[in-house]
Amino acid sequence: MSSDKKVVIVTGAAKGIGKQIAIDFAKAGYIPSLIDFDKNELESTLAEVKSIEKRAISITCDVKNPEEIMHAVAETHDQLGDIQCLINNAGLSKWKSPYELSVDEWDDILNTNLRSVFLFSRETAKYMSKSGGGSIINMASTRAAMSEPHSEAYAATKGGIVALTHALAASFSEDFITVNSISPGWIHTGNYKELREVDHDQHLSKRVGMPADISRACLFLAQSDNNFITGENITIDGGMTRKMIYEH
Repeated sequence: MSSDKKVVIVTGAAKGIGKQIAIDFAKAGYIPSLIDFDKNELESTLAEVKSIEKRAISITCDVKNPEEIMHAVAETHDQLGDIQCLINNAGLSKWKSPYELSVDEWDDILNTNLRSVFLFSRETAKYMSKSGGGSIINMASTRAAMSEPHSEAYAATKGGIVALTHALAASFSEDFITVNSISPGWIHTGNYKELREVDHDQHLSKRVGMPADISRACLFLAQSDNNFITGENITIDGGMTRKMIYEH
C-alpha cells in the first residue's frame, strides 16, 4: 500500500468474522471504519485494530435504522476521506419454528441482514461514484442454497443477499463499483481446539473454517486489479456443499 491508504467500512466488526476482517485489512494497509451495535465489544476491537492502524475509527450503529446507517457512512467519509471498500458483514440469526416465528422477529432478521446491505451499499456507493469507484463485498451464506429446519428468516436473507449482489453489480457498473458476495460455510469463531475430529473430517478440506479464510477472500475481492470479478457469489465452505452424503 502507498502512504495514501484506502478506507474500508466493516459492519458487524465487533467480533467473529467482522473482527478478523478489520484486523487483516489494517495489516494490509487499509484504514478500517468499524461498525457495530455492541459498543463495548466494538471499543475492544478498535483498540486491537488501532495497534496496527492508528487512524482506524469505530461508529456505534443499529443497522436496522436507516438514519444511523446514513450517519455511519457520512461520518466515515468526513473523518477518513474517500471510501474504497465496504464489507457488509452484520447479521442476526434465530432458529425458531415457522409456526412460532412472529412477524416482528421475521422483520428484525430481514432488516438486520438484508435491508442493511442495500442501505449501506447505496449510501457508500454515493461517495464511491464521485471518487472513481470501489468494491462492495456482501456476506451471504451456504444457507442460501441449503437448509436445516427452523432457519427460514435467516435463509431468506442470505438468498436475498446473493440476488441483491448481482442486481447491485449491474446498477453500479457505470460508476466502476464491483459488488460480490461470499457464502461461508462452517466458520468457527470460538476456540478452534474444542472442535472434534469428526467436525473436521466431514469437510473435503479436512478442517473446519476459520475467520481468516473469509478475510483473505475479502482482501482478494477488494483489490482493484480483480475488478473483472463482479456480481459473483464465492462459496468458502471446505467443500461441504459439493460433498455427496450417503448413509452407510
